[in-house]
Amino acid sequence: MKRLSTLVSVTLMTLVLAACGGGGSGGDGQDITPTGGDNNDPAPIAPVAGTLAEAGRALFFDTNLSSPPGQACASCHDPDTGFADPHVDQSAPVSEGAVAGRFGNRNAPTAAYAAFIPARERVSEGGDNFYRGGLFLDGRRDSLAAQAGDPFLNPDEMANPDKAAVVEAVKAADYAGILVFLFGEDVFDDVENAYARITEAIAAFERTDELNPFTSKYDYYLAGQYTLSNSEARGLDLFQGDALCSTCHTLDPLPDGSNTVLSDFRYWNLGVPANPNNPSSNVDRGLGGDLGEAAEDGKFRTPTLRNVELTAPYMHNGVFATLEEVVDFYVTRDDGSWQPEVSRNMETTNIGADIDFLSAQDQADLVAFLKTLTDGYSP
Repeated sequence: MKRLSTLVSVTLMTLVLAACGGGGSGGDGQDITPTGGDNNDPAPIAPVAGTLAEAGRALFFDTNLSSPPGQACASCHDPDTGFADPHVDQSAPVSEGAVAGRFGNRNAPTAAYAAFIPARERVSEGGDNFYRGGLFLDGRRDSLAAQAGDPFLNPDEMANPDKAAVVEAVKAADYAGILVFLFGEDVFDDVENAYARITEAIAAFERTDELNPFTSKYDYYLAGQYTLSNSEARGLDLFQGDALCSTCHTLDPLPDGSNTVLSDFRYWNLGVPANPNNPSSNVDRGLGGDLGEAAEDGKFRTPTLRNVELTAPYMHNGVFATLEEVVDFYVTRDDGSWQPEVSRNMETTNIGADIDFLSAQDQADLVAFLKTLTDGYSP
């Protein structure tokens, strides 16, 4: 994970001025935490009107919630890179934590559209048994709130010693009053309760349109307000046809009627090679490692393809730097040039020899279509 850019710092300052941002000091750097009485007990935190999502946004961008301070959720889930890691150090395929030189073992996935990922369950369908859903690439958490609580305490991420340290940092922030307004003056009295409210607030922010705008060219194409270029149209035809991409990155609308997030939420071992630039040399078992089931080794949840143009590098270990490399891997996986990190349980259809007939132009057209999935288009 990296330190926030100047742009995110300016955004956070705007939140502070609106009584909805991180921090607990004045513009001159002096402590402004009020105290009362001869015993210097902190004065009660004044309630500040606001929504749970507003509190969550302030939390998401607050760089004072790591140990040492300097890292926020947005450090690895930057809006400018599709809410994925901006990878300021392009040589690092995985995210650096708040402690310099400490890295996670996986490429941080986008937080955008994570609100649509269902809880993990084992499914029996059409004679097939498989796992579907769950937050993190191995599905180990069942809700946005549960997921939001982990990075604060992970020594390779935000590195706080315990929940109490996070709660104390939030208490000192200007937006703490929103949580008091929403949950009462005793919201911070119990650490477990306060921590739950903090993670619920982050989850509420992650459900907002800011992370789930559905404003790509593809969305406007579906609405009849954008005409695909010839290359984009050929790419879409391949995507949902001979290239077999939509087998896993489904184009079906979501159960709530929302446009697709291009994921079946299932787990697959694609035969991705190990990344020699990954600071962790351990073999990543994915879902199998979390469940302790060898039959699930090497499997990772199908990610959304929304904003995929912005979220490089790719795959769970960041082994591919460009979309072109990803598509080439799918086409050439079975030609003998790739050594999978985990060879057991490897998916043997839908990639590799099944689509090795795709020409260079076909592959370019697929990439052109993938770039229509980037949010922020205005017709």
